[in-house]
Amino acid sequence: MTSGEGSGSKRDRPGATPLPNLPHKGGGDSPAGAAKLDLGEASHRRLNPLTGEWTLVSPHRMQRPWQGKREAVAAAPSLQHDPNCYLCPGNVRANGARNPHYPHTFVFDNDFAALHPDAPPDRVEDGLLVAEGESGLCRVLCFSPRHDLTLAQMEVADIERVLDSWVEETINLGSLPDVASVQIFENRGEIMGCSNPHPHGQIWATRHLPNELEKETRSQTAYLLERGRVMLLDYLDEELVRAERILFSNAHFVVLVPFWAVWPFETMILPRRRIGGFDELLPDEKPALARALSELTRRYDRLFDVSFPYSMGFHQKPTDGAVHAEWQMHAHFYPPLLRSATVKKFMVGFEMLGSPQRDLTPEAAAARLREA
Repeated sequence: MTSGEGSGSKRDRPGATPLPNLPHKGGGDSPAGAAKLDLGEASHRRLNPLTGEWTLVSPHRMQRPWQGKREAVAAAPSLQHDPNCYLCPGNVRANGARNPHYPHTFVFDNDFAALHPDAPPDRVEDGLLVAEGESGLCRVLCFSPRHDLTLAQMEVADIERVLDSWVEETINLGSLPDVASVQIFENRGEIMGCSNPHPHGQIWATRHLPNELEKETRSQTAYLLERGRVMLLDYLDEELVRAERILFSNAHFVVLVPFWAVWPFETMILPRRRIGGFDELLPDEKPALARALSELTRRYDRLFDVSFPYSMGFHQKPTDGAVHAEWQMHAHFYPPLLRSATVKKFMVGFEMLGSPQRDLTPEAAAARLREA
């Protein structure tokens, strides 16, 4: 891994230009005589081109004293095998099925799935009241037979096996006729609603595109049609030139804090070449992605000396059989911790009714993660 790599020139791609109107200190359009916008000091908002939504940034509030709720730090599991854990090898799950004695990863249909595969596709409309059936499949992926590990503690070779499962599930579920999207995600930690500390994630395959993927598909399609280039490759070019939000990189992937980040230490993992989904990964890209996941989660843990909670997931192209040349696969990490292991960010008030808001700038967050 190369920390902060990216101060060199852009890749040679015909017509590549910086993203337009990305404001920075001393830049941007302003009325004659007006003070230039300093993104490290002034309240401002930042556009997320993937969703078309804005985030309010208030760096001057970083001196605000904290007198709010403090979270208890959950104790790390101490057992390699917990006889009471429904995900450990050989144990019985709630539905009576017994897990195999799996040596690496284990995938099974969620015993309490949010989606039914046989849900009828009927649509019901009565004026403004609209509902339609949503079929799909929900699967659970155990990352390891070890109950006491996290991604940050796993060997890179074992994370590669997790990636192999993600590739296989993307191909198998995505090939089903009534599946338009395969969403891979992990909720890590009690404060993210994770009901079991055993290292695991989920895979949901849905008949329709979920809201976030629909927004990202629309934006990336419009960008490609307008400019003839892939939005997130242009964005990565811009970030590599500026370098201030880059955490680290390797030959195939770059990890950064996005310019429009909502959560205090939010990050993205971006491929250096166009990759639509897990089914397009080349053999040498899987170990590179595994190393990026390992390094990022380890940095998170070192930041506050705690097993860092987060929701993370990979966005990839729809599985409707189309080429989707506009799509660039990427990962989002949304960790809630704000100031310490016991202080987290809440999305309330203006953030629920108006726009997301943050105090710590993405640039400051990236600097702290680089130092971790």
